[in-house]
Amino acid sequence: MTTHSHFLEHNLGENVHILSHPFSTSVLTKFSTPGFVQPVLNQQIQLLYQSLFIEAFSNTFDIVKNHSDTRMKEFLEQGIIDNEIIDPEQRAIFVDLARAGTFPTHLGYELCHHILVQPNIRQDHFYINRKVNDKEEVIGVDVSGSKIGGDQQDAVVFFPDPMGATGGSLSYCVDHYKKRVAGQAKKYVALHLIITPEYVRRMQADHPDVEIYALRYDRGLSDPEILKTVPGEQLEKERGLSEKHYIVPGAGGIGELLNNSFV
Repeated sequence: MTTHSHFLEHNLGENVHILSHPFSTSVLTKFSTPGFVQPVLNQQIQLLYQSLFIEAFSNTFDIVKNHSDTRMKEFLEQGIIDNEIIDPEQRAIFVDLARAGTFPTHLGYELCHHILVQPNIRQDHFYINRKVNDKEEVIGVDVSGSKIGGDQQDAVVFFPDPMGATGGSLSYCVDHYKKRVAGQAKKYVALHLIITPEYVRRMQADHPDVEIYALRYDRGLSDPEILKTVPGEQLEKERGLSEKHYIVPGAGGIGELLNNSFV
């Protein structure tokens, strides 16, 4: 039987975690191919992001010792659990980068209620999209508004956004929390289905403290000899974005696909 490593081997830095789960890889492969439309796409997103969130929660939140009764305690005094669990009293904020990030953000928000106490979990919203020039190249971001529900003191702030392409939108949002939202966050965590070399370079330059979780690292436009190397070994020479800044091999316009909005 073939065994698989928990994470992909790479030289992209200690804060980059690319999961190597055969199940998630299989689902993401289907998700990326033509022919899959709603409602299957949302079902696949749910499966994929559940893997990402479980991994990120397990590695990000503090762990505490637990001593609690089970239902069997009514019948036998040994019906007691002594184990380690995620500390339920921690804070978590889930930031929706509308529109592609709307559904996965809500998935994380709901999933987190199974492990943390309800008052400590919040969902925020950013209305943001890529700004392009007449050649359809990304030159920045347009922000039409935001809805942030309070401070970020001691919270783990999660940014679930399917495609980590240029890194422009995420960098802007992280910068906003660092400079304009009250309090000191415990950590910033980004969660993506796919990331590119360009994204990694941007985040390392702008916010090297952000923890990044992804299911795939796409560098499909790199030279053939580069593709033979360990990911990140020659990061400056790796390429994963087309001239219009779409990921290659990628999965297409995820925001449009998830919302049936082809504009």
